[in-house]
Amino acid sequence: MEQRDLLGLSPAGFHRIVYTEWGSPGGDPPVVCVHGLVRNGRDFDALAGALAGALAGALADARRVACPDMVGRGRSDWLPSHTLYGYPQYCADATALIARLDTAQVDWVGTSMGGLIGMMLAAQPNTPIRRLVMNDVGPYVTKAALERIAGYVTSDPSFPDLDRLEAYLREIYAPFGPLTDAQWQHLARHGHRRRDDGTLGLAYDPALGNAFRGQQIEDVDMWPVWDRIRCPVLVLRGAESDVLTAGTAEEMTRRGPQTTVLTFPGIGHAPPLMAEDQIAIVRDWLNG
Repeated sequence: MEQRDLLGLSPAGFHRIVYTEWGSPGGDPPVVCVHGLVRNGRDFDALAGALAGALAGALADARRVACPDMVGRGRSDWLPSHTLYGYPQYCADATALIARLDTAQVDWVGTSMGGLIGMMLAAQPNTPIRRLVMNDVGPYVTKAALERIAGYVTSDPSFPDLDRLEAYLREIYAPFGPLTDAQWQHLARHGHRRRDDGTLGLAYDPALGNAFRGQQIEDVDMWPVWDRIRCPVLVLRGAESDVLTAGTAEEMTRRGPQTTVLTFPGIGHAPPLMAEDQIAIVRDWLNG
């Protein structure tokens, strides 16, 4: 694993995008893994290590994997205004990353926001996306789910130490399902920033929450985008998810691209792709 970076461009100028890269060039198309709204690329360490063959020392089916911190998250730069954050910017930055990988095709794994970015890119003519994994998100998201997400994205809590921050993550991300202590510690270790006063904050720009403030939240309907996708799609869903409902997942199999839906019991939004069974499903489908 190596930490790398590249420059993205917004109307305010250039910004630095940090990503972790696993494996080495060659073989099958690289895999790009993109996180959820206020998460970061280190969420995919377990999956990326498995795909790259690093965990078992395997060479067969080893893949090159890139996991970016999207702008405003993790170690990447923050933009000077909250109005600059949005899917057009994320798609442009993702395109810059694909160009950096110097490849004609990629496989895409996206959790929540990352899945929507992948969906938008996959719907474009001449898309470089060969296969798409959408983790607990679809082309229709209800107002109620967005209001729940707004409840924690619009806050900017501070913590005296990493233990308190980890306890907070365990609470708000309880829908991830059962994780080990080591996995929760991993999320906390890579999911915090140090404030000027020495306390800890979460590793994202608090301005991201401004998109939810003072605006009427409505259902998101992107079915026309979904219908333009032609590559194979694997949809992963937490059985208790409020972001990807059972009805939306079923409709995704009836229209648009060739789609397989797999549901994980006892999990909400979103399957963290850290458990061995979740990793095996993604790896086997991408390599199938």
